[in-house]
Formats: sequence, structure tokens, C-alpha cells
Amino acid sequence: MFTVTYAQLNVWLTAFLWPFTRIAALIATAPVLGHTSIPARVKIGLAAFIALTVAPALPAMPQATVFSANGVWIMITQFLIGAALGFTMQLVFTAVEMAGMVIGLQMGLGFATFFDPSSNASSQVISSFLNMIATLAFLAYNGHLQVMAALIESFQSVPITSAIVGPPGLNTLVQWGGAIFTAGLLLSLPVVIALLVANLSLGILNRAAPQIGVFQIGFSVTLLVGMLLLMLMLPNMIPFFAHLVETGIDQMGRVAAALH
Repeated sequence: MFTVTYAQLNVWLTAFLWPFTRIAALIATAPVLGHTSIPARVKIGLAAFIALTVAPALPAMPQATVFSANGVWIMITQFLIGAALGFTMQLVFTAVEMAGMVIGLQMGLGFATFFDPSSNASSQVISSFLNMIATLAFLAYNGHLQVMAALIESFQSVPITSAIVGPPGLNTLVQWGGAIFTAGLLLSLPVVIALLVANLSLGILNRAAPQIGVFQIGFSVTLLVGMLLLMLMLPNMIPFFAHLVETGIDQMGRVAAALH
């Protein structure tokens, strides 16, 4: 007769539940994998499958029962670590959306919005377009697999313990947020400068020949210039985004190491 002792059951639960918590938190907050269009059952099943796969190769677990106070605290820390790692990668897409917002405002498309189901809010059409391009590039460069690889490596750099999440890790995450928003501004800078020159030219034209009616042609000119520059930027935008993804993967390791 097959019997299972409480000690054996606790070892099995700790070997699965704590890694599962970190993996599920990352999947819920990571780009593409955490999108609301993916059913929750698929996310939970993927997290459980990865946890079962990597559990035998993980370092020794702390000597604590799952449902004790120490075990619950460990589960909370694993959730915070996974969410921090997923949010680190999510900032890359946030920078792209911010670049699209700035470009859309300069082009005069601030009124053109779509409903974004991922944030339950409206987003500008240029932001949605650039986010779609970034998502396709992310999948083409196997970014989702690189995120999973970085997560699995984090179990070696940040083993499962009851230690408190370190403030240096949160500080590293904040600094990464500042750097990634700077990258978003750099991404939108060529279009912003070109549209600024176009608006200055229209202003000079309005002073030189008021009868032309700059207010009637201004929107068409800025829209045409913006679309043309977006078309010219796309070939160089993909390598730029690939560099952001690679930097984001490296930053996930730095955040994980600082959280320990």
C-alpha cells in the first residue's frame, strides 16, 4: 500500500509551490505572456508546467512548512521577486508606448484613441501601432524564451529563502525605469524634431503669405510628415527595440541580484 507521510508531502509542496509563486507572478506581469487576452487557466498551467520542470534542479529549500508563518512569508517574497522581474521587462514596452504617445501628440493625433484591454484604458493609435510592432519583434527575437531563461537563472542568484527583499533591488528597478523612459524619448526624437521644423516652416509661411490659410493645411502637412518619418524609422526601430530587450534581460539579472 502506498503511503505518504506529512514530511514527504511538505517536501513536495515546498519544492513546487514556492517556485510556482515566483513564476506565476512573473507571467502575470511580463509583457505578452501577461496580456489579458491570454486566459488565466493558460497562465496558471504554464507556470505549473515550468515549476514542475525546474523544481528538481533548484537549490535546497528552507526548512519550513508551507502553511506556517515562515512558509507564507517565503511565498510573499517569491511573489514580490517575480513581479519585480516581470515589471522590469514590462517597462521596455511602456517606453515604446510613451514614444508613440509623444509622436501622436506632435502629429495631431492626440484625439485618435483605441481601447486598450491590457490596461482597461484608452491609448493613442500611434502607441497601439508601435506596441504591436514591438510585440511582433519581441516574439521574433524569442524574447519570451529569454525572459523565461532569465527567470530560471534567478533561482540560482536569488535562492528561495525567508530573507526580506532588499531595498537596493527596488532602487535598481526605479533607476531602470528612468533609463528606459529616456530611451523612449530618444525613439521619438527624430519625428519630434522633424515635426517641429515643419511647424516652424508653417509659421514662417503664415507670416509671409497669410492668404494661403496655414490652419487649413497645417494638420495635413504634419500628418503626412509624421507618417513618412514613421515609415523611414521602422527599419531602424526594430534593431533599437531588440537592443532594449537585450538590455532589459540583463537588467532582470541585476534587479534579481540586488533583491537578495
